[in-house]
Amino acid sequence: MNHLAGETSPYLLQHAQNPVDWYPWGPTALQRAQAEDRPIFLSIGYAACHWCHVMERESFEDEAIAARLNATFVPIKVDREERPDLDAIYMTAVQAMTGRGGWPMSVFLTPEGRPFFGGTYFPKQPGHGLPAFGDVLEAVAAAWRERREEVEALARRLADAIARAGVVDAGAADADSAEPGAPEPIVVPDAPAPADRQSAPPASERDVLDRAAALLVTSFDRSSGGWGGTPKFPQPAVIEFLLMRAATRHDGEALAVAERALDAMAAGGIHDQVGGGFHRYSTDGRWRIPHFEKMLSDNAQLARAYVHAFQLTGDPRHAQVAERTLGYLRRELRTADGLFAASQDADTDGVEGATYTWTLEEFRAALAGEADLAASAFGVTPEGHWEGRNVLYRALDDGALAARHGLPPGEVGARLERARDRLLAVRAARPQPARDDKALAAWNGLAIAAFADAARALGRAEDLAAATQAADAALRSLRSRDGRLWRSWKDGRAVHRGYLEDHALLADGLLALYGATFDEHWFVAARELAEVILAHFADPAGGFWDTADDHETLIARPRQLEDGAIPSGGAAASSVLLRLAALTGEERYRAAAQAALPPVAPLAARHPTAFAAWLQAIDLAGAAIDEVAIVGDPADPPARALVRVATRGLQPHRVVAVTSTPGRSRVELLQSRFALRGRPTAFVCRGFSCRQPVTEPEALAAQLVE
Repeated sequence: MNHLAGETSPYLLQHAQNPVDWYPWGPTALQRAQAEDRPIFLSIGYAACHWCHVMERESFEDEAIAARLNATFVPIKVDREERPDLDAIYMTAVQAMTGRGGWPMSVFLTPEGRPFFGGTYFPKQPGHGLPAFGDVLEAVAAAWRERREEVEALARRLADAIARAGVVDAGAADADSAEPGAPEPIVVPDAPAPADRQSAPPASERDVLDRAAALLVTSFDRSSGGWGGTPKFPQPAVIEFLLMRAATRHDGEALAVAERALDAMAAGGIHDQVGGGFHRYSTDGRWRIPHFEKMLSDNAQLARAYVHAFQLTGDPRHAQVAERTLGYLRRELRTADGLFAASQDADTDGVEGATYTWTLEEFRAALAGEADLAASAFGVTPEGHWEGRNVLYRALDDGALAARHGLPPGEVGARLERARDRLLAVRAARPQPARDDKALAAWNGLAIAAFADAARALGRAEDLAAATQAADAALRSLRSRDGRLWRSWKDGRAVHRGYLEDHALLADGLLALYGATFDEHWFVAARELAEVILAHFADPAGGFWDTADDHETLIARPRQLEDGAIPSGGAAASSVLLRLAALTGEERYRAAAQAALPPVAPLAARHPTAFAAWLQAIDLAGAAIDEVAIVGDPADPPARALVRVATRGLQPHRVVAVTSTPGRSRVELLQSRFALRGRPTAFVCRGFSCRQPVTEPEALAAQLVE
């Protein structure tokens, strides 16, 4: 047994029985490397990563390869989901060395932690342009022995370039290495120069937003939906920006593109047509064949995007996808303590997609009399279209199915729902993919926000219960006595101090929950997290660091601007602070958010798919936000009528606060408000300057459109 047995990360525990003498990242491993003057082999991955499992089976369980690693290196295993700081730093290095990145990430470091060679997945046997992992070990060991001075000089140069840049970009494809890049000789180029970040910003926020929106429209794949080629990833932050623009600028083209993207994904095999939720990405350009892992982060963001599309359009198809996705999260990822687990594997018993795919015979046996209709609906064929099996997707819509099978149009949906129920029951009896049970603060913040927004828009009690239980559990389990967050919770243990994204995204979820309940407990908790952000993550020169001011010293302090699988922590923090500023009038919040925007604005205008969360923050910073304060009990019909008007539809440029006791409220927007003539009363304000109070829903609606 190696040194991983005491960890909580399922990914690390998966490697605890390897013959490789793995260490977790920490002082013990780093001190050993320095004391014995050994290079470090750093392997970074995550539990749901298919190629991580492949490399483990091929190489890390191989006694001969393990002996080579143990004899020459100090092997360290890192779960990228627990340590996004290490992942960002060393991914930047791998990209600088090879021009690409992915997971598993394989990096060789000096004893001081400076990278000098790296890649992604290395096979046991050479092939597909990749050398055998054993040959890589021999080459690196020889370079360390015979060209030590050169290797260390190159490592210093790369580490210094990353540190000088002051910004670490995670531009790797957000997938494990489905197509891993070939490693380069041990020659390390300079890191990408930060000069692009110094260019002058466009003339105005409006110009940035207009240019970004135009580029998103022109780069959109109109035939298949989405952005990019293969593999094709969902882009929830991009869709949210377009929906925001459609709601506030009445941009019909932005709405059309957003809805086409949502519809294409919902119809594809990336969408679990039986159990709800979305797989990580599509291996083809048409959303048909997924890479089968399911991540909490993806599903929470996508569910929220479909909720927002429903709020904007009223289209029940969007609500249905959101409900099924949230149903999947409740059924499959909710843990016993009310938090949400990180992911489910792509593999089942070592076979990718085994739980989710069907032969025609299996499909017919599950459905009997409904099989013909369902096979037409879900594209099931005798030969299959993925390794002899079928990935279900919506081949025909309800209208086309009704015409083909001679059914009344209204009957198709009900019959397909019965078919889904039967297929899910059969599928539940199969072996299931492993679940990574750790609960991450940031990802749970995303889930809380999705459930809270759904509860407000769709009125489902189970969604509100899920959001409330997760928020309670997060504050109970992941918040330390000093008010700061831990990163991860599992088996009764909280580990790793929280990052910027943890504080920002949980705060965002708590603000969404306040908006669904008007329980000030959630507002207060969100504001406390904002104060932690300002105290420990804000850069006095503007912007935010990903790690706290007292974090472990690494070769660089990361500041990841691009969105990855989740929004950039800096973008999320900026949006949270701007919304809090509207609720509190606190200028510190607005100033900190606005100071972060100028360096990012030109990048967001040119690369909107990588900076969509920042585009939302830029939009919010330049908006005239409606601040709606309502005095009254939201459970009483007259006050509830005012609340319905204030929260109707998708309103990205509006905050709403409600209380029946303004004198005791912790929300500054509500303080000094009153009930006019003893009746529930609404105040519409901008910059805390308010119009005449009104008591009738019609009068409130009129003020909100002026």
